[in-house]
Amino acid sequence: MTASLTIVTASAGDTRRVGHVIGEQAQPGDVYLLTGPLGAGKTCLTQGLAAGLGVTQRPRSPTFVLMTRYQGRLTLHHMDLYRVGDPMEAWDLGLEEYLNGTGVCAIEWADQAEEVFPENALWIDLAYSGPGLSPDDSDGSPTDETGKRLVTIQDAPQRFLPLIEELAAAFPGTGERV
Repeated sequence: MTASLTIVTASAGDTRRVGHVIGEQAQPGDVYLLTGPLGAGKTCLTQGLAAGLGVTQRPRSPTFVLMTRYQGRLTLHHMDLYRVGDPMEAWDLGLEEYLNGTGVCAIEWADQAEEVFPENALWIDLAYSGPGLSPDDSDGSPTDETGKRLVTIQDAPQRFLPLIEELAAAFPGTGERV
């Protein structure tokens, strides 16, 4: 059994709150795979996740260093695959060690290497929402002045069903459960 949920956030703070709920519910070995265009809120969600784990530092996008580690109640491995050109290149970076470890992985631009991730990972897509976007805005440029984002979890594995329930309760009226 899987579940899906879409949450509309109205600000960066709301997107961080979604991440915070995820971080509070995180368990050893969890893998969160983040996708979406530039500026959609992947790092913002990770900042909330880190706070939910009790990390005192504020994560920044690790685009140029590929991976940053933060210590909270669990170790957070924050990775960014934006600059990775091939799924095997991601694997060669030692991804397996982190994916099979006891920490938590938050991986931005996970769609760059989707073939290497475990089936029990949670995919989270972030996208712009609102009147500032048109269907022709396919480059994902941040033209939405409202700051609204769609945070979508599709086909969450069984392990994450309690998280889906927790998020739906924390954001009533903004999400759709399927």
